Amino acid sequence: MSADVPEEADEPGPRVVAFGGGHGLYASLSALRRVTSELTAVVTVADDGGSSGRLRGDYGVVPPGDLRMALAALCGDDTWGRTWSQVVQHRFRGEGDLSGHAVGNLLIVALWELLGDTVAGLDWVGRLLGAHGRVLPMASVPLDLVAEVELDGEVSTVRGQVACALTPGRVQAISLVPPDPPACPEAVRAVLDADWIVLGPGSWFTSVLPHLKVPELADAMHRTSARRVVALNLAPQPGETDGFSPQKHLEVLRAHAPSFAVDVVLADTGVDGQREELEKAVVAMGARLVTASVATSDGSPRHDPRRLASVLSEIFHEKR
Repeated sequence: MSADVPEEADEPGPRVVAFGGGHGLYASLSALRRVTSELTAVVTVADDGGSSGRLRGDYGVVPPGDLRMALAALCGDDTWGRTWSQVVQHRFRGEGDLSGHAVGNLLIVALWELLGDTVAGLDWVGRLLGAHGRVLPMASVPLDLVAEVELDGEVSTVRGQVACALTPGRVQAISLVPPDPPACPEAVRAVLDADWIVLGPGSWFTSVLPHLKVPELADAMHRTSARRVVALNLAPQPGETDGFSPQKHLEVLRAHAPSFAVDVVLADTGVDGQREELEKAVVAMGARLVTASVATSDGSPRHDPRRLASVLSEIFHEKR
């Protein structure tokens, strides 16, 4: 597939909602802003570590870190966009009170204090950055992740996103506290109005699956007429999905959200050695498998934004 795509979409394109958090969502948004200007990111709000965890604890806000990363990913490739992306991602060094805080996290929380509105604050930051799309939290309140973890034949419960990600055992399932959090209304509306939904890539248990555990959001994903793409990770994530095959990721997705219908599963050509088993899992979901070279050329397990954009553009423009 061709990688000849613009740096930013020059046409409105389909209405796309991308779900995730952290580096996985950063990768998908860096690709999707090249495909459409009608782009909304819906971001996990369960982070309890680092700068986000400190601000969450001190001010009772939803953790801003993954929201900040999504906004940075939507910055343009011009001087303005590159500069502001670097600014909001910059972390203070040293040993003072600001040490470890990201500039963007502080900016976002400052706007939340001034405006008293989470979505309005994110929209203001997006305008300042010249973001090519909108960023929304998946829920209106901060959440805690709870994971069932198996280690040496025994199952225990671990609470907190950082603990879930760093657990020495294998995560079996996740849930949210509170179990019925209020979804961000603007996120629900974006899902209902979407042409396409993109789930993944990203940390499967801590960034991808939590969206499907917010009842109002899961219901919107069920009711929407949008078509759905699941973008698989390039490799298992140490400590979270060790030993997972590509098809295992799909099996876990089905176990957590049996009613979530999938139209397309996108995987890198690196899965060719497991293609037969993956194809069976995809067909069992009622979807079709698309494989393409979407990894960076340096051999690291990272998606190349231009390659991913090219493939997603072709998927979006295929006739039903």
